[in-house]
Amino acid sequence: MPLEPLPPTEDGESLARRDFLKVSAALAATLPAGLGASTPASRQTPLVDGDRLNAILDVFRRYGGGDDDGTTRLAYSDEDIAARAYAASVMESAGLRVSVDLAGNLIGRRPGADPAALPIIIGSHLDSVPDGGSYDGQVGCAAAFEVALTLHHHEVELRHPLEVVVFQNEEGGKTGSRALVGRVEPHEFDIVTASGFTIRDGINRLGGDAARLDEARREPGSMAGFLELHIEQGAVLEAAGTQIGVVEGIVGIRRWNITVLGAQNHAGTTPMPQRRDALVAAADLIRAVNEVATTMEGRQVATVGRIEAVPGAPNVVPGEVRATLEVRDLEMDKIGQIFSEIVAHAREIESAREVSIEFDPFYESLAAPTAPAFRDMLERAAADLGYSTLRMPSGAGHDAQSMAELGPVGMIFVPSRDGISHSPREYTAPDDITRGANVLLRAVLALNAAG
Repeated sequence: MPLEPLPPTEDGESLARRDFLKVSAALAATLPAGLGASTPASRQTPLVDGDRLNAILDVFRRYGGGDDDGTTRLAYSDEDIAARAYAASVMESAGLRVSVDLAGNLIGRRPGADPAALPIIIGSHLDSVPDGGSYDGQVGCAAAFEVALTLHHHEVELRHPLEVVVFQNEEGGKTGSRALVGRVEPHEFDIVTASGFTIRDGINRLGGDAARLDEARREPGSMAGFLELHIEQGAVLEAAGTQIGVVEGIVGIRRWNITVLGAQNHAGTTPMPQRRDALVAAADLIRAVNEVATTMEGRQVATVGRIEAVPGAPNVVPGEVRATLEVRDLEMDKIGQIFSEIVAHAREIESAREVSIEFDPFYESLAAPTAPAFRDMLERAAADLGYSTLRMPSGAGHDAQSMAELGPVGMIFVPSRDGISHSPREYTAPDDITRGANVLLRAVLALNAAG
C-alpha cells in the first residue's frame, strides 16, 4: 500500500518525524528480516556474517527492484520510504537507537563507553537513479548495518559512540550529507526530483523538517571520523585483480547551465553564410570542451551531458541551445583552470558564429582528499585479512565528500563487474561485498582504539 505524506500536528511538528519509528516497525513487520542469527563469540576480532550481510542486501531489492535485478528507488518515493523503514528495523535489531534528523537522514546510534568521545560515523545511501543497479549505495548501507550487528552480537564495547547513517537523496545532489555541513542552498528546496517531489516536500516526507534545515548542521571537528564502503563504479579493481580499493580522494564537481543564443530562421530560405545557428555554435563548444579536457595534463574529465535545441523543428535554424557542462577533478583550482580554458574557446566561437554564450553555475561539490592516516589504516586492515589493495581516486561523488568538512574520512571500494554502474547490469559479487565489510569493521575497531 503506497505511503502518503503524514500531516503536521497542531504545534507544527512533523508527524512523520514524531512517529517515524512506529511507522517503520509496522512496515518492517510485513517482511521477513533475512538477518540470520549470531551468538556472542570470543573477544578476538570478529568477522562479519557474509550470509546475513548479503541477505540484507537481497531484501532491499524488494523496494523498487525489477525482474532484471535492477532497482529504481528514487529519493522521497514510496519505495524509498519503505526501504528506510526496513533499514530502521535492521538498525534496531543491532541495538541502535534510531531517529530521523531534521534533514531527513536516518540515523542509528550506539553509545560508547566514554561519553566525551566523538562519534565514529559509517553509512551510505539507499536511493537510486532511475533504472539503476542494486549495489550503488546499498552495499555501503548494508555493510554498515552488518558492522553494527556484528559488534552487537559479539558484545564488543566501543569507547566511541557509533553512528550508522542512511543519507537521503544522494543521487539528486547529496542533499542529506550536504545539509550536515550547511551546503544546501535555499533555491534547492523547489527543485523537483526524479520522484516528482520537491526537495522541500521530500525532506518533510521522510520525517525531517525543511523549515528547520539549518538546525541539522554539524560543526567541523564534531566526529572522530567517517568511513564509507562503496562499489567502485569503474573497472580498475577488476582489471587489476585487486580485492580492495583504498580511496585517495573524491573529485570535486562543478556544473553550469549553458545558453547559446543565435538567430532563429527558416531552414529553407536562410543561406548558409547568413546563418547564426546556435546549434552549430554549441557543437563547436562541445568539441572545445572535449579538446580542453583531453589535452590538458591530469585526470580531469569534462562532460556536456544534456543539450536541447530551440525550437527543435526540422525546418527551423535553431536560435537557442540549452546545455549543461560538468567538470571534475581532485583539485578545485584545476577545475577553475579548465573552465577558464573552455570560456576562452567560447568567446572565440561567439565571434566566429555571431552568437552569445552564457555559463550559469548551478552546482558545486568540493573535492575531498581522504585522511592519509585513514588510508594507512584501511590498508593495514585489509592486509591483516589477507586482502590485496590498490590506492585510487574516486571519479564519482559520494557522501564522504560532504563529511570531509566535519573531520577525517576514509573510503573503501570493492570491485564492480565490467565497471558498470547506474544500470541494471551493475553487480558486485557477494564475496567482494563481504571482504569490504570486514575491512570496514576492522577500520572501525582500529579507529576506536586510536584514541
